[in-house]
Amino acid sequence: MTDSPPIVRIRNLSKAYRRGSLEVPVLHDISFDIQNREFLSLMGPSGSGKSTLLNLIAGIDRADGGSILVEGVEITVLSETELAAWRAGSVGFIFQFYNLIPVLTALENVELPLHLSGLSKRERRDHARMCLDLVNLSHRLDHYPGQLSGGEQQRVAIARAIVTDPVLLVADEPTGDLDRVSAAEILDLMERLNGQLGKTIIMVTHDPRAAQRAGVLRHLDKGVLSDDDPAHPL
Repeated sequence: MTDSPPIVRIRNLSKAYRRGSLEVPVLHDISFDIQNREFLSLMGPSGSGKSTLLNLIAGIDRADGGSILVEGVEITVLSETELAAWRAGSVGFIFQFYNLIPVLTALENVELPLHLSGLSKRERRDHARMCLDLVNLSHRLDHYPGQLSGGEQQRVAIARAIVTDPVLLVADEPTGDLDRVSAAEILDLMERLNGQLGKTIIMVTHDPRAAQRAGVLRHLDKGVLSDDDPAHPL
């Protein structure tokens, strides 16, 4: 067990959604830590609260109660403007359906998060090229999403997620729309980002094969977090 402080510290987190006068509880008194350079997999049945928890950690959604500290920053008390700025600099997002802009090339999609960085156009392009090279797509710079396979589109999305050098990478079912071979390639890449580049990754998945690639596995069921399994056999 590491003696360094956790990169994410969650205490007594709760969340409910409201539909008219009806309140639907989603997360109940969640408390756990995520260590720096950890590769965490969140599993659980549909409706268990996995994606809600991921969105709260990433600052996309707001908790009803509790605390989320990321690198010592209490994100639950940030204003919407502060939260947007924090997300832009601290979180890289990997989605199931890639969320690429179809009228932009691979290079332009990856460059997009850097437009608020203050970098020059040449610096932005150099950063984007470097990230596409990292995911083995330097030969696809000028291709549009529609000209790429699903696995290639997800690699572009991963390059976009890491281009700002974020504190956290959050991945919501990153292999859910891919065939088995492409899914394995994406998981290989995520393992490399974690092991070689030291990226902290939080991944929601339904796929046991994907979950077994992570170093820590946690289960959610009906909004309750079970005991973690930090040393499951890989």
